[in-house]
Amino acid sequence: MEHFLTADDLAKSLRRDVGDGLTASPKTLPPKWFYDERGSALFEDITRLDEYYPTRREREIIAARAAEIAELTGATTLLELGAGSGEKTRLLLTALAGTLDGYVPVDVSGDFLGEAAAAIAADHPGLDVRPVVADYEQHLHLLPTGDRRLIVFLGGTIGNMPPAERVDFLGGLRATMGPDDALLIGADLVKDEGRLVRAYDDASGVTAAFNKNVLRVINRELDADFDPDAFEHVALWNAEDEWVEMRLRSLRDQTVRVGALDLSVGFAAGEETRTEISAKFRRERMESELGAAGLRLAEFWTDEAGDFSLNLARPR
Repeated sequence: MEHFLTADDLAKSLRRDVGDGLTASPKTLPPKWFYDERGSALFEDITRLDEYYPTRREREIIAARAAEIAELTGATTLLELGAGSGEKTRLLLTALAGTLDGYVPVDVSGDFLGEAAAAIAADHPGLDVRPVVADYEQHLHLLPTGDRRLIVFLGGTIGNMPPAERVDFLGGLRATMGPDDALLIGADLVKDEGRLVRAYDDASGVTAAFNKNVLRVINRELDADFDPDAFEHVALWNAEDEWVEMRLRSLRDQTVRVGALDLSVGFAAGEETRTEISAKFRRERMESELGAAGLRLAEFWTDEAGDFSLNLARPR
């Protein structure tokens, strides 16, 4: 396993993000800090909820198109950003078995990544599995290049970035790509507002617990005294920007102390801290943003219901 990210790097990043976010107006916290062990387990629970369709729809598309993706790309290396458990990736690994030599899963969580990579290596004994602990927003230039790569970025995670940041990220990816490389992106699609909001505000409260988990992470890692019960989960549709926003709303006037930052933060009753955006796409938007980054949309696939998309892009 290669390490481009250490525990000290993560600690510094958390301190910076929390300090900057809680002193901004309006307040924000990045969604990547949901994902400690508890948060990752909660997200796995979310993917099984009736209201949360993206994981099922993306898996449906991959299952239907994996052989076609393999034929179109002929990839010898599969590089996956934000690999997680690699469950959906297994469909691609099987389809690419005729050409694939290596699998490079990239994630910030070394322990979780190591377990998932070991399981895939055991199931694919002829495959060179080389996990990399890295933050794909910072370390794109350090990731393995060469051969004929299929770079995979699934789960709709591209939608967690604001538009300008997305284009910068895609441009950074494009700068690492050779003429025979391809990029596969999962992106959720614009649809009925009610369905979108329910996907991020389920009746059983799992997403609410997931959202509040960022407060528990800050308490543990930065010696803070957030009371998660003093905040409520909010999910809403921003029609102008075409994204869902998750927020934490303060239920009362309160002051929170973040000991590691020597910072006291006031929250007014009703004040909201944005913890995530999840942008939804139309084909035209995907083509435009890929084009601005020097990429062209080669294939655009959706599930049968037209809820989610899988986008294959090539260097222009």
